[in-house]
Amino acid sequence: MAGGTGSRLNPLTKVTNKHLLAVYNKPMIYYPLYALKEAGITNVLIVSGVGHAGSFLELLGSGSRLGMKLSYEVQEEAGGIAQALSLAEDFANDEKIVVILGDNIIEDSIAGAVKEFESQAEGAKIFLKSVENPQAYGVAEFNETSKEIIKIIEKPSNPPSDLAVIGCYMYDSQVFSVIKDLKPSHRNELEITDVNNFYLNQGTLKYEVLNGFWGDCGESFDSLLHAASLVQGSKLSNL
Repeated sequence: MAGGTGSRLNPLTKVTNKHLLAVYNKPMIYYPLYALKEAGITNVLIVSGVGHAGSFLELLGSGSRLGMKLSYEVQEEAGGIAQALSLAEDFANDEKIVVILGDNIIEDSIAGAVKEFESQAEGAKIFLKSVENPQAYGVAEFNETSKEIIKIIEKPSNPPSDLAVIGCYMYDSQVFSVIKDLKPSHRNELEITDVNNFYLNQGTLKYEVLNGFWGDCGESFDSLLHAASLVQGSKLSNL
């Protein structure tokens, strides 16, 4: 998912898509693409915003240079992550999908999680990471006894935990029906947190907590800089 306006990184994003900005020694979008490829996922749909699809095509082409097969869709307006995901319905072709946001950098391999999800009968899977500013994310609330998630709260003023839901999700084919039934939030967007809460209420949502670093490059200038420093000192700088 590489849409959105990138307003929090303005003026860097005034003339380009934020996912094309450099993070240390590579364009931002290279990192989530690598995470998918390393997990064995090479058939990928890139959803971008109006005016930027050509830039992604020029940078990435068919994906053959990366050992991938890339397709493209355009999100006509900034309607939220779930709305962007709805554009992948034909691409998914009634199969399970892995979704990753183009501004997320994950140090851990997701290959094991992908393999486990392939054998999961139905439902969804998300990843959590401890963060210093949970107010900026969807945050998991837990049952203190069972340690199971009981709710995911979008940008809470009083976070029930410091475990944020990062921008990598796995869904079965019913996700597109779920999105069609969503109501826009107060931001007039279709929220991915509402999708995750659907699966949670259905009892089919699984989760893993990341051990390695997670870089959210689009949250602020500081997060972009921090992500670059994390990449510099990791194996990701040698991709």
